Amino acid sequence: MLKNLLPILLLPALCLANDESPDVPAELREFVDANSSLLAHAGADLNGDGLSDYVFILERQRTNDTDPAIESGQRPLKIALRQADNSLKIVKTNDRIVFCSTCGGVFGDPFAELSATSKSFSVSHYGGSNWRWTNNFQFNYSRRDNTWQLVRVEESSFHTSDPETVKTVSHKPPKDFGKIDIADFDPENYQGSGEK
Repeated sequence: MLKNLLPILLLPALCLANDESPDVPAELREFVDANSSLLAHAGADLNGDGLSDYVFILERQRTNDTDPAIESGQRPLKIALRQADNSLKIVKTNDRIVFCSTCGGVFGDPFAELSATSKSFSVSHYGGSNWRWTNNFQFNYSRRDNTWQLVRVEESSFHTSDPETVKTVSHKPPKDFGKIDIADFDPENYQGSGEK
């Protein structure tokens, strides 16, 4: 089971990038707010219309080194859809899905990966100390509701003294939750939520 966690453990985030990096598309830079940087981005046809879109994560920075760490809303996730004129338009935002840079316990920054494929994207975290944990939140596009909805949450944990013994739990609709729009998703309060 630990072999399944190795990509998360070994890869520091496939799509991580600074907003001034040459790897960051210039068209995303206009969405980087003051005192923020682009933490991660992934491109795919997110709504199935044949056009290339983006899901990306900003990271709000402290104005001064003496300011307290930003925890709530530090890393908003945004979805930008390609318009007919080739411009990008932000259509969805969630301030809770991506954990803050100090929310990973002793391990440090828990953000592991942002990935996207046609009509789907996922956010993964990894953190802890002696007890390590991972989670992965997957959202798929619903043509009927014209939005991205939570379709799977996978959570794993193991103790560093016994890394081969991994406990994994998956949550899926409609058993564990109903329709949850990406804009409304709260990783601390999703089970039992949403219209079924």
